[in-house]
Amino acid sequence: MHNARPLNFSGVLINAAALVLVLSYALPYLYLLMTSLKPAADVQQIPPSFFPAVLSFENFREVLRSSTLPKAFFNSLTVAVLTTALSLVVAVPAAYVATQYRRRITTLFLLFALVTRMVPSVSLGVPLFQLLKSLGLLDTVPGLVLAHTSAAVPLALLLMSAFFEGVPRELEEAARMDGCTRFQAFWKIILPVMTGGIAVTALFTFITSWNEFLYALLLTSEATKTAPIVIAEYNSVYGLAWGAMTAAAVLYSLPVIVVTLALQKQIVGGLTFGAVKG
Repeated sequence: MHNARPLNFSGVLINAAALVLVLSYALPYLYLLMTSLKPAADVQQIPPSFFPAVLSFENFREVLRSSTLPKAFFNSLTVAVLTTALSLVVAVPAAYVATQYRRRITTLFLLFALVTRMVPSVSLGVPLFQLLKSLGLLDTVPGLVLAHTSAAVPLALLLMSAFFEGVPRELEEAARMDGCTRFQAFWKIILPVMTGGIAVTALFTFITSWNEFLYALLLTSEATKTAPIVIAEYNSVYGLAWGAMTAAAVLYSLPVIVVTLALQKQIVGGLTFGAVKG
């Protein structure tokens, strides 16, 4: 038989604050989902209702029948996957060298990465446009991947640097004493330890590219138009297509949810990596 615990006011307060925080994120998405399931005639009714009177998949059928949105989804997925892969290839070894072999130049390197994250994307849009135009990469997938990677690498570098800070140097030294080269120690010993950190960095990099809007607006026209641009076009001079826009937004959120659930175990391990180090 369990003894009843006395009411812990601080515990109740923390749980209430956590509930408010969760609801503040969940309610807008639930309203988006409910709106996407309403018939077109009910979407803009006044006063608005939270739940649909009748469940309807009319909005989803409309956006999936369009010729532009499926192609835009494919473009977004291609660009996000390639950007994530390229960013990790650049940032993971760079972050390891910068944190494990600290020199003044590596500290300046990390500081420079931090500063580049502070520069607004709108300030870099015009130079990127001119650069990609001169290279013949305007309105192409490689061009957009390079633009997204330029924004994602500093973020990935800073995240991986924080994770590598928790790796004891004795790991590499032990591997070197066993006969490994420096690269073999990094590849066979350090990287398997960093699976969680790499998963967290990959997720944030993927989301950064997946949600990017400004570069896609400036650097693409028709061939490589991404999903955020197509979703924004539902608000046109002819009016705002709420039903189609909400259905497209729900579909657009699904890949991020799937990737997060698929990497859930690694993400939890990565987020607690620093906590269990001591």
